Amino acid sequence: MSMVYDEYGRPFIILKEQQAKARVKGLEAVRVSIISEYNFAIAPVQSHPTLYFLNTIQSNILAATSISKILRSSLGPKGMDKILISPDGDVTITNDGATILERMHVDHEVAKLMVELSSSQDDEIGDGTTGVVVLAGSLLEQAEKLLARGIHPVRIAEGYEKAADVAIEQLNAIADKVIFSKDDVEPLVTTAMTTLSSKIVNVDKRKMAEIAVNAVLCVADLDRKDVNFDMIRMEGKPGGSLEDTELVNGIVIDKDISHPQMSKTIKDAKMCILTCPFEPPKPKTKHKLDINTKEAYDKLYKQEQDYFKEMVKQVKDCGANLVICQWGFDDEANHLLFQNDLPAVRWVGGVEIEHIAIATGGRIVPRFSELSADKLGKAGLVREVSFGNTKDRMLVIEDCANSNAVTVLVRGGNKMIVDEAKRSLHDAMCVVRNLIKDNRVVYGGGSSEIACSVAVSKHADTVAGVDQYAIRAFADALDDIPLALAENSGLSPIEEVAAAKSRQLKEGCPFIGLGIMQDPTEDGYHSCNMKDVGVFETLIGKQEQIQLATQVVKMILKIDDVIGTSMLEAQLSYC
Repeated sequence: MSMVYDEYGRPFIILKEQQAKARVKGLEAVRVSIISEYNFAIAPVQSHPTLYFLNTIQSNILAATSISKILRSSLGPKGMDKILISPDGDVTITNDGATILERMHVDHEVAKLMVELSSSQDDEIGDGTTGVVVLAGSLLEQAEKLLARGIHPVRIAEGYEKAADVAIEQLNAIADKVIFSKDDVEPLVTTAMTTLSSKIVNVDKRKMAEIAVNAVLCVADLDRKDVNFDMIRMEGKPGGSLEDTELVNGIVIDKDISHPQMSKTIKDAKMCILTCPFEPPKPKTKHKLDINTKEAYDKLYKQEQDYFKEMVKQVKDCGANLVICQWGFDDEANHLLFQNDLPAVRWVGGVEIEHIAIATGGRIVPRFSELSADKLGKAGLVREVSFGNTKDRMLVIEDCANSNAVTVLVRGGNKMIVDEAKRSLHDAMCVVRNLIKDNRVVYGGGSSEIACSVAVSKHADTVAGVDQYAIRAFADALDDIPLALAENSGLSPIEEVAAAKSRQLKEGCPFIGLGIMQDPTEDGYHSCNMKDVGVFETLIGKQEQIQLATQVVKMILKIDDVIGTSMLEAQLSYC
């Protein structure tokens, strides 16, 4: 290496034989994935063609664990939020794992598997999307240590599968059943509060949990253990505070009555739900019509008025006193509707149209000629409500014929808070739904992970051969969840987890976890019985985390080469 200066005195460093360095081995090859901390973009290994085939498994592990480390700080009730900026400049602030990964720009193929892992957890369970990614990242970090010791990745994957079976059996063994009914919903509220503890709504988590539980119970069939989520709508309106969030027994849509002088309150509403516009039909031809005389214009105007009057007459004849239209209509039609005492709502979206039809028992009508009394939707009260001193108005449809349709109206200081509150309530409602399907729970605070870790470690002592190393590595990975909880709470991770594990072994109680929200005990640690604290989560959610994380890790470990289309074409042409 030598240093030279140009004519302006600027120094340059010359590295000799740099061009000859075409191949990199060992640990240096692992670092071929480039991670940007600002836009969460992970560049694929294909950008380094000379290093593409080197240490593929380590490179894949690095890409996957990078995603895990991004979410690690968001785990737990004191986890941090992430701010995500889209290419369009839209800002999202959240600590929901599925939302963070969904809106990240991820290019690496293996890193996309972690995104899909979180999405699968969200689709199946609705909660635990951060924990499943953190667990998968921990399993991969442990696998990397085993690879460095010369253990084959297939043997590691097999050991992980055996350990996962032991962990799931342990979860079944330590699970408790919660008994609830429509008259006693406190266990459901407690479970929802545990979920909301790590969300932005944790200040009002009691009220939010009750809203989530009541919404689910309104659409649940407890005998069949089934919940129809299609009957729950989530609407948000910026303004007010989170405390103003309420549950409406009916449908709320972000629209208002089309004419300011129309009635704003309709009792015993009989609504026709239209997907056809209030306007004369337009000819589907390219012919041009020239109007040269007043008589021709008057004739065309009269024909247009006849169309409007016929439409309004057909609506009146079927007995409707409210018009819900998917399309817009001009001032002419709006004025005629007002003259005929027919309140109307226009530009109602397709999803809202379907919800209104389901809730009110009406039929969606595509043509005016098909209107009849039996196709009308019925509701006890339809009213327009306004917010604050602004012009924001919404339409509330209450006492629907299908009375179990509900809407959660979320309020907040700005749009970002409203969106995050909606995501939080959705997670809570998913947890309540899971508890209705299977009322078994395990206790939180990392207690279930520590109990599974202890059980897996004991099982490793009974296994002969190389698999025992992978099984012990799985146990160490399970400890990473309570370690992350303690770390995000500003506690000493190793000491807190060691104290909780020691108490579990000493007392024989698998419910000892990290009481992060509790005061320290006499020994200075925060370990406590999570059953007494009332922190628990659904069993099926925790089992799904372990199963999904193990499956994805097994898939990643069995990848030894990544072949791009362009690279394959180059090799074939060379041959």
